[in-house]
Parts: sequence; C-alpha cells; structure tokens
Amino acid sequence: MSYHQSGSGEPGHEVCQYDGSRLWFRGTRRVLDQPYMACAGGDETFGRFVERPFATLLEERTDRRVLNLGCLFSGVDALCLDSGLFDLLKRSELCVLQVPGLLGQSNHFYRVHPRRNDRFLEPTADLTRLYPEIDFTEVHFVRHLMTCLQRFPDARIEVVLDELRRNWVRQVGALLQRLDVPVILLRLQVLRDPGGADHLEPDVTGAMIEEVLPFSSQCVDVTTQVCGQSDEIEDMLFGTLQQPMAEHMIGPAAHRAIAAALVGPIQNLN
Repeated sequence: MSYHQSGSGEPGHEVCQYDGSRLWFRGTRRVLDQPYMACAGGDETFGRFVERPFATLLEERTDRRVLNLGCLFSGVDALCLDSGLFDLLKRSELCVLQVPGLLGQSNHFYRVHPRRNDRFLEPTADLTRLYPEIDFTEVHFVRHLMTCLQRFPDARIEVVLDELRRNWVRQVGALLQRLDVPVILLRLQVLRDPGGADHLEPDVTGAMIEEVLPFSSQCVDVTTQVCGQSDEIEDMLFGTLQQPMAEHMIGPAAHRAIAAALVGPIQNLN
C-alpha cells in the first residue's frame, strides 16, 4: 500500500509534540483540560504501520480519554529522562508503560541518542579498553553493537550486560517512584524470526521486572508475533519499499490482544 508521508516518516501517521518534550507522539495534539489515561512506550505503543493502535482501542473499550504517548525508536533514556513526557505521565489518572528494552540507554560503556535510543553515538573509554579489537566507528545502532560484541564468545559480554541490567533497574525504578499515579507495566514478548538479527538482542529478565514491580500496580504480560510471522502484512499500512520494516512490527490482531489484556486491570483500578 502507498500512503502519504507524515512528520513521523511513516505513512498516514499524524504526530504531535507537547510542551516541554522534544519527543514526537502518535496522533493529533489534544487539549489537556480533562482527565486522561496515558499509554507510553516505543514502536509497539506508537502503533507503527497500524491504523488503530491499542491506545485507541482502549479509549473505546474503557470509555476513558487515552493519550497515545508512544514514540518511535524510544528506549529507557527517552521514556525516563524526557521532562515533558514525565509531566504528561504525572498529570494522568493512570499510566500504561510498555517495558522498554535493554539496549536503548546510555550507560557506563556507551552513549545513545537522547531521543532515538536505537542509535549508538559512541563508546566510552571503558568499552574500547574492554574490546580493543573492535572498530566502533563502523557501529551506528545498538543492535549492531550487540552483534559485534557477541562475536567474541567470552565473559566480556556479561560485564556489559550486567551494567545494562543494573542501569535499567535504576532508571525505570526511579521513574516509577517519581510518578504519583497508578502504573500498569506492559511487558510484550514479541516473537520474531529466530534466524534473524533480533534474536541476538538480550531480554529484560523476570528478575529485573520483580525489582521494579513494587513501584507499580501490576505487570501485564502479552506474547505476540510480528506480522511477518502472523500473515497480517496485508492489514498493515506502509509505503513503497517499507514492507521489510513492516514485517518486523506487530499487526492489528496483536494490538487487539494487548487491549483485551489491559482492559480488566484498568477497570480494576477504577
């Protein structure tokens, strides 16, 4: 399908910004003069290549005003460090927070772009000392970085992963403690091509969730597939040459499943 391009770089996706934030969110900017629920997260919450993301479905099914604060390419840093987003979440009645992945965060070993957290900016001196055989000038994305590190089957990768896990718990835990509203954590397990590069990305562990769970109301787990695995590609909205990217996103059925899993926990918090 071919659709007009918007500011998000996606076909048919209107995007907006709110005061104090440099992030771009899905949908038309809304006047914040009424109570609302917020859905914050990355590509899946944004609803990349999907006409009706789960935030839209929740607004219909719960009869509540719902802000889709999903942001493309965001990770730990964008979700936890953007002051404008924090203000939006803090002013909400209830927040659904998609659990961010492990790699999109600046840490002791590398720096990422503050908004596009998938982009690797530079290694620290500690990482170059740990991996002197890698030319990091050739690395531009965090997944590519992880692929490079995993080519060396030794204990060094665990040093990096331990730092990422500790930093993730510290930042996500701090965000949850600062928010004075009920937060439902949404942990998505997205099944992708087992032979693709995505299988190399380390997961957020159950132990990490347990460490931050006391600062939230509950955690909702949803397992789904990318549309390339679920044969939903015909139901996706994408432009010319974008099909390979669309195949790695979740489709409309996955968004319906996520909304269905969240409705009960949301209503129980009323």
